[in-house]
Order: sequence, then structure tokens, then C-alpha cells
Amino acid sequence: MLTIDSAIVDAIVAHARRDHPDEACGVVAGPVGSDLPTRHIAMDNAARSMTFYEFDSMEQLRVWREMDDNDEEPVVIYHSHTATEAYPSRTDISFAGEPGAHYVLVSTREPDSEEIRSFRIVDGVVTEEEVNIVDATVDA
Repeated sequence: MLTIDSAIVDAIVAHARRDHPDEACGVVAGPVGSDLPTRHIAMDNAARSMTFYEFDSMEQLRVWREMDDNDEEPVVIYHSHTATEAYPSRTDISFAGEPGAHYVLVSTREPDSEEIRSFRIVDGVVTEEEVNIVDATVDA
């Protein structure tokens, strides 16, 4: 299960809406080994495509080094689908290179709503998981 703060989900959705009709992409970093997404990092889709995303290699290197310097790891890797459901494509599956990460997809195909789903992708196997959206400003 992915537990994620509502403010981070709102930031991901806002990024997806802002970049529509191109796919948006980014990372949510968290402390190494915590499985806790705490820091949203919107990234540029170097492909500038409606059907594909690609991190800019220099930006990805900078972000991954920054995470390493902060003892963080990519807890969530996200991108949007602009015309299809929030489910990993064959390309998404083939490029999934972080086996410990949650792969979050946001569909912006409907202008007034969004579909948010999370998956684990390990060795080409896709497993959907529950998304638990919490309000971190309220003690549980």
C-alpha cells in the first residue's frame, strides 16, 4: 500500500494538469528505507510527448545526487496519461528501473476529474496497490 500526503497528491495532480496535453513526470523522495514519500520534485518531460515521458538525463542526475546527499531515495515515480486510463503501458513497464518505488499514474483524460493509481513494477510484473491519501497536518 502507498500512503501519501494529500498535499503531495494535489501537487502531482496540479503538475499533470499544468503539463496537459503532454505527459507530466516527477519523483517524490523520502528517507532511505522509510517507504515514506515526503518531498515532491516535479521534473521536465524531455520527450515533450502526449504519449511518452522521459526524464531529462542531466536533471535526473542532479535530482538523484540531491536525494543521495539528503539520504533520500525515490519512493514514488509518477507520470500522467493524458488520453488513457492510469495503468502502465508496455513502455512504462519496460523502463521501470526502481524496483522499490511506487509507480503512480494520474489520468487527466477527463477535464473535471482525475484517476490516481499506484503500482509496483518488478522484473516486468505489474501489481496494483491501494493508495491511502492522508492529511499530514492532522495527527492520526
